[in-house]
Amino acid sequence: MKLYDSTLAPNPRRVRIFLAEKGITVPTEQVDIGKAANRQPDYLAKNPMGGVPILELDDGTVIAESVAICRYFEETQPEPPLFGTGAKDRALVEMWQRRMEFEIALAIMQVFRNTHAFFKGRIPQVPEYGEVCRKAAGSRLRWIDGELAGRTFVAGERFTIADITLLVGIDFGRVSDIRITPEQKNLQRWYEQVSSRPSAKA
Repeated sequence: MKLYDSTLAPNPRRVRIFLAEKGITVPTEQVDIGKAANRQPDYLAKNPMGGVPILELDDGTVIAESVAICRYFEETQPEPPLFGTGAKDRALVEMWQRRMEFEIALAIMQVFRNTHAFFKGRIPQVPEYGEVCRKAAGSRLRWIDGELAGRTFVAGERFTIADITLLVGIDFGRVSDIRITPEQKNLQRWYEQVSSRPSAKA
């Protein structure tokens, strides 16, 4: 088994934090996305989409997409449960995980993709769309600040993958100057608690 990782990208960090919470150690290989190693034929043979991370199992199966990789490890080592327990709890965790991914993390990543020099000449950039995403990310951070007034973690009173996704999104936002604002006290409280976990250093 091998995890193809990149310390430059936010999605591989989701997997690293997840594994740290589980106490799982997996052999890794760094993929130099700065030099477009993920766009070379040998890597594309494993993942035609070219994204990182990917998990290659001993039987040659390749699992792409960070949440799919996390689900694999949740199934192989259920404790501690990071996708919820029981039908209702799992559904709520899935709901909040998708909201953190599509409403916040993705908006932040699209700001980077469409405005940062890293992607210049690599992909078509639309700076105006990047600024639309910046406003959307700011709006959603205000929204989640309100949601966190009534509970400890994103999906309830237990740390889950939804918290991991939000943490990674917020940390990656610094590159594009997207930050928690002083009035977002609930979000700041949550961030201080979650970012102090040992897994956040992954």
